[in-house]
Amino acid sequence: MWNLAEGLAERRAAGLERRVRALQPVDGVRVHDGRRELLQFCSNDYMGLAADQRLRAAFVDEAMRSGVGSGASHFVTGHRPVHEALASRLAAWLQRDQVLLFSSGYLANLGIVDALVGRRDQVYQDRLNHASLLDGARLSGARLKRYAHGDMEQLERSLSRDVEGRRLIVSDGVFSMDGDIAPLSELASLAARYGAAMLVDDAHGLGVLGETGGGSLQQAGLDQDRVPLLVGTLGKAAGTFGAFVAGPAVWVEHLRQQARTQIYTTAPPAALAAATLVAIDILTEETWRRHHLQALIARFQAGAAQLGLRLLPSPTPIQPVLVGDAGTALEASEALDRRGIMVSAIRPPTVPAGSARLRVTFSALHKEADVDRLLEAMADIPVLRSAESA
Repeated sequence: MWNLAEGLAERRAAGLERRVRALQPVDGVRVHDGRRELLQFCSNDYMGLAADQRLRAAFVDEAMRSGVGSGASHFVTGHRPVHEALASRLAAWLQRDQVLLFSSGYLANLGIVDALVGRRDQVYQDRLNHASLLDGARLSGARLKRYAHGDMEQLERSLSRDVEGRRLIVSDGVFSMDGDIAPLSELASLAARYGAAMLVDDAHGLGVLGETGGGSLQQAGLDQDRVPLLVGTLGKAAGTFGAFVAGPAVWVEHLRQQARTQIYTTAPPAALAAATLVAIDILTEETWRRHHLQALIARFQAGAAQLGLRLLPSPTPIQPVLVGDAGTALEASEALDRRGIMVSAIRPPTVPAGSARLRVTFSALHKEADVDRLLEAMADIPVLRSAESA
């Protein structure tokens, strides 16, 4: 018997209920909830481009020329010259042979993993990988082997035991809930040693890390020979929407022919591609955004240390404040909200039980005064101060 209402009530009582909130952007770091303005620290718009006037102008111009929808998949009538231009621009930026566009990051990861491995193959994944990577492995029918977060010894033990089929090592570049960076050089070395291919989803590193914003692989000095497949999403640092995979020509062409989530879905609107082209120029040229973001992160970490808050170690704009209990994390988020600050409470199953947190994220559009206001509000919330000794 389906007792869905009871299950929903249990989630609500455990502080695990998810709620949607309609918010109107005011600027890059402020939103309005219909009653008041909130300073938000929970967007993935790390470079502050989602509301940039240059992206808006490019979007509108292309929408007037091409319409607001593509009308079909890339293989039918949905592929436009601006899609070609975007793929070429991404490939040049990331120094990879080719790029294949997807309609979302989730679809990209589902389709790519499924197209690469099957029932006789092995997929090795960090336990904190994004759900889309794990779901892609499950969809493929390959044998999924998860190793403890960042545990290269456990991964190597697993690789040394397996002898059948293809091997694929899959990892986030930057882990979305912890903000730390994967040990990419070690992963690449293990892949080479055991004849495995490697895929990195750099959704939260692209645009943020690396000399030209090329992400965690650029920062680690790893090219497509060592890490063939780089997945990136465009709805975070680039401020638009969609995703892509970049790599050697033969790999990308294989995915073009086999990735069902790219073949059998509508292509992203041309207007989004036009806006993304402008975003890439900004990401590569306006280096002040990355420098300012790092200054904000350092300021927050210093202030949090003075307050005794429990931060997880992260060099990225994702700065998790560990609380522990799901109900307490929700209480802290609501207390900040009453003070005009929006920070999401992240609870199980998104994170492991006992590790609920406030996921603080920064944008290049935040000011130092905004960081100080956040710290002052956190200092005034008893459940956060008591969490430091938990």
